[in-house]
Amino acid sequence: MNIKWSRLIWTLVATVMIASLADAQTKKRTVSTKKTTAKTAPKSSAGQAATQVLDAAATQVDTVKPPPPPPVKDPFAFDSVKVSLRSDAAIERNLVKSRTPLPYEHIREDDAWYRERVWREIDIREKMNLPFRYKAEDDNGNQRFISILLRAVRKGDVTAFDPNVDDRFTTPMTVARVGEVISGRCDSVQVIDWAKDPTGSRGIFKDSLVCREFNPDDIIKFRVKEEWVFDKESSRMYTRILGIAPIKTYVDDAGNVLGESPIFWIYYPDLRPVLALYEVYNGKNFGGRMSWEELFESRFFASYIVKSTIDNPYDLFIKQYIKDDILRLLEGDNIKTKIFNFEQDLWSY
Repeated sequence: MNIKWSRLIWTLVATVMIASLADAQTKKRTVSTKKTTAKTAPKSSAGQAATQVLDAAATQVDTVKPPPPPPVKDPFAFDSVKVSLRSDAAIERNLVKSRTPLPYEHIREDDAWYRERVWREIDIREKMNLPFRYKAEDDNGNQRFISILLRAVRKGDVTAFDPNVDDRFTTPMTVARVGEVISGRCDSVQVIDWAKDPTGSRGIFKDSLVCREFNPDDIIKFRVKEEWVFDKESSRMYTRILGIAPIKTYVDDAGNVLGESPIFWIYYPDLRPVLALYEVYNGKNFGGRMSWEELFESRFFASYIVKSTIDNPYDLFIKQYIKDDILRLLEGDNIKTKIFNFEQDLWSY
């Protein structure tokens, strides 16, 4: 009997201890939950205001639309090549497509006994230079000489060089840069907004982009850089063209001439294969036409000298030390006479 009572007592004691332990663990969990809640208490009013400002700035949407990009202008749009769908001649013209220039005769450095450089300008308004202004359209495009040069630059057949750096072909120009130089950039001007101001009396204006178009007829001069070399091995004076540059004349709105400068330089030996594919206008016989490469090699053009290396230690143009136009032409003829007399004095009759 005593054993049963003792077992019952021990069972009750164990039950009470287990209940006490469970109650203690429950209290600990409640305390830890309260501490966690205290740590994540709401911020103060100042912190809430700063957070609201940041959230508003982050969610603010810019309703001002960016200005539209300027229109893409093709500066070479004036020269559109249209191929004839029928034979546009009474004969098959295949020689022009297969012409190649003859290579230059090699001149040894030791045989180049005499060398002088000459810069001359070709004014296409002169009667002998009128083929430079021939405006007809052909299967290979417009036949103006400036159009031939620009077409070769656009196609990548030749490289244009920056004339503002030097005339020694040191700084190439991109096609986009050449187009920007020949036509200029697009300017933003104020014009009347006829949609909002039909009568024009309210003075409502809007921005408008005005892009200048290039006119090939504005190019009336070309500058040629050449070298005169006397080869003592063959006893002959050679004239080798080194570069060609179209010259653009700048005028103001009133038509006053502000000045002129080259647009770009093209290395002539690179240009010869291109010039061999174009024929020069012949007003006397349309069938007896030469190529542009033959015209330059045969020197069938009129020009005047603007600079040379003869008695010019300061590397100046003639117009920089002679102001009178007539005297400048006479000085150019004097330079030409000096080169001619040097060659003639080598011979005895």
